[in-house]
Amino acid sequence: MKKRSLFGFFSINSKLVLINVFLWIVFAILILQNSYFIDYIAIKPANILQGKYIWTFLTSMFMHGNFFHLFANMFSLLFIGSLVEKILGARRYLAFYLISGLVAGLFFVLSALVFVGDLETYAVGASGALFGLVGFLMIITPNLPVYLFFIPVPIKMKYAGPGILVLLWLISIAGNVPIGNMAHLGGLIVGLFYGFYLKSKYKNKTKHISRYFS
Repeated sequence: MKKRSLFGFFSINSKLVLINVFLWIVFAILILQNSYFIDYIAIKPANILQGKYIWTFLTSMFMHGNFFHLFANMFSLLFIGSLVEKILGARRYLAFYLISGLVAGLFFVLSALVFVGDLETYAVGASGALFGLVGFLMIITPNLPVYLFFIPVPIKMKYAGPGILVLLWLISIAGNVPIGNMAHLGGLIVGLFYGFYLKSKYKNKTKHISRYFS
């Protein structure tokens, strides 16, 4: 009988949460020891456009600015990611999650180059990948009732997704808060496209899933 490690009993989504927490601690220690390490972890458009630290498209997805940033993203991932993994299966879910995060990082870099003009700003966090999951659920389970922070009543996913995006955008503008809105938009677009793709390819299955989670 083949033995399985304790880590092997966790779902892919649970592993992603654990890896995020572990790497946040590791990266935070490294940066505290030497602030220069941030260039090896976080995305900075100036670095990427010079062809340096390309791997930060991946590492930045597993780094967070502070504990609240980590908690908010992992709390959301725990619930949203679990549902998406059940719908897609472990392998497809992992690939989709990573692609969403990578494209979100690309959107951040391109937006800094084309619109913002600040190439020295860093970006970290799993929220780009999270918005990919949100965009996917907006198409596959549009009537799924979800609860948002500080809102006591459930909101349908098809309204909650764009609502969160707009709310974060307003907060960043009104409070001059550094939020990666273009990264969020990039992740959301990936999720929408993938949702539409599966909906057109597997009409009966996606229709059944949509009804089940309504």
